[in-house]
Amino acid sequence: MAESWWKEAVVYQVYPSSFKDTNGDGWGDIKGITSKLDYMKDLGIDILWVSPMYKSPQADMGYDISDYKSIDPIYGTNEDVDNLVSELKKRGMKLMMDLVVNHTSEEHAWFLESRSSKSNPKRSWYIWKDPKRDEDGKAQPPNNWSQILGEANSAWTYDEKTDQYYLSLFTPEQPDLNWENPDVRAAVHDVMNFWLDKGACGYRMDVINLISKDQRFPDAEPSLGPDRKYHPGSKYFVNGPRMHEYLQEIKHKVLEKYGAITVGEMPGVRDVEEIIRTVKSGTGELNMIFIFDIVDIDNVPGKVRMTLQEWSVNDLRRIVSRWQRVMIEKDGWNSVFVENHDNPRSVSRYTDDSDKYRTYGATLLALMQTTLNGTLYVYQGEELGMRNFPKSWDPLKDYKDIEAINFWKKSLDLYADDPEELARQRKILERKARDHARTPMQWNAGPNAGFADEGVKPWMRVNDDYREVNAEKQLLDDSEGLSVRQFWQRGLANRKMHKDVFTYGDFEDVGPRSEEVFAYVRTGKESGKWLVVLNFSGKEVDWEMPKDIEVQGWMAGNYTKGKPEKSLRDSVALHPWEGILGKLI
Repeated sequence: MAESWWKEAVVYQVYPSSFKDTNGDGWGDIKGITSKLDYMKDLGIDILWVSPMYKSPQADMGYDISDYKSIDPIYGTNEDVDNLVSELKKRGMKLMMDLVVNHTSEEHAWFLESRSSKSNPKRSWYIWKDPKRDEDGKAQPPNNWSQILGEANSAWTYDEKTDQYYLSLFTPEQPDLNWENPDVRAAVHDVMNFWLDKGACGYRMDVINLISKDQRFPDAEPSLGPDRKYHPGSKYFVNGPRMHEYLQEIKHKVLEKYGAITVGEMPGVRDVEEIIRTVKSGTGELNMIFIFDIVDIDNVPGKVRMTLQEWSVNDLRRIVSRWQRVMIEKDGWNSVFVENHDNPRSVSRYTDDSDKYRTYGATLLALMQTTLNGTLYVYQGEELGMRNFPKSWDPLKDYKDIEAINFWKKSLDLYADDPEELARQRKILERKARDHARTPMQWNAGPNAGFADEGVKPWMRVNDDYREVNAEKQLLDDSEGLSVRQFWQRGLANRKMHKDVFTYGDFEDVGPRSEEVFAYVRTGKESGKWLVVLNFSGKEVDWEMPKDIEVQGWMAGNYTKGKPEKSLRDSVALHPWEGILGKLI
């Protein structure tokens, strides 16, 4: 397996509005990010990935971009980015930008021209279609595709002035670009060159597998049931017919000359060969993609994201083992993550976020991630074990995300007379809302958790637990065990020290299929064999060690600072949410 700098890098994702406010407006900003670079460097971070900070009306928190080459004033200036790049370079770190080019804002100059008239030269930069007509002659959408961030609504938005609909898969404020037009692709290439020339090291590519649409634009199958007017049309725009062509063009015309790092957000793709075609060493278009199987583990299959089903440790074992083996055997590359800005907090989702077990649950997930093959991504606050905000928060007041707002409005409309079903929908919202990951970063126990000065009202409410869960407290922790942040710091250092094992090594899941324990062996060319044992349950468990495994010594665990004192053979006693790392003979 060929070694590369971007394979060994640890990436830290910052959601800029929620990271650190320095000017007193209640929004995080670029100067706030720059002020915390030493914190990231000390943790073990190599690449800073910042979610969109371009000029935007903020209909979807910056994923609706009105000017790709200008920073939004709420975050700062282009000069602030120049300074950020300079400060990162001083610390041996790099900046990865977020590329959002499936769609723009409706306020982008390109779209303002496009919607001005049917004859405007930029009309074909977006996807416009004539309406269907109902029996009364009223305009209806061209097909039955549903909106991704609100499946009760159409993915098409009517423009009364020109009597046509434009495709807007996410929200009406985010019209989809027409990638069939070569001028659009050239404009995207120009944007990419602009930030790479300014010192960015590469891109996280937002929903990049949606850029090619089936040009027939057929109706979607009625997967949400006969009572729904609109249905997901993903079959006709996920990994569309020309996607690879467009990505190869980006690779050869832009990325190769910079040696840039790329990670594609590619929701909805499950086919192994299609994924390997995208990320195969040498021939693939991208370095890696985000495979969403773990963060989709509690989604109802075939349904939208805001659904809920139970999952088991065996499901997690199957997902992790599958993609570890696939990338090793087929010469691809993984991204390793369980948290980002589009998902709830991992300690709440996969473990137990109670005061008693939060630290153990968060460090269990850290041990798993720091010992898996691939480029590792850490989301802001994940290294602290930040958790979902309380169930008592008001959906109409405290939730800010457009997906959550649309979901709750739809639920109130559909189930106003069905308290039981409305309660079930509320549970989904409380468990799955993206807002959980977007509360302000908890720096200390002071006012506004140190995110903003006293007297400033943050754009979003600070989680109630900030006095107990914050960076300052964890940095100074001198208790018997390690704080979540201290555990992450140690794990990242160990990962880099033994990169032949944890970044590039072989992977084999081991032990009996269990409802509680997931275990695997990592093998490196120089550092030998290592055993990882993870108790994904709130119970005391005796794990039967396979007869062919001989443990030389337990080197680390999440219940003690030092080496765990555990049996080296036969049965190993595990505490609730305990993870241990052992060196094999």
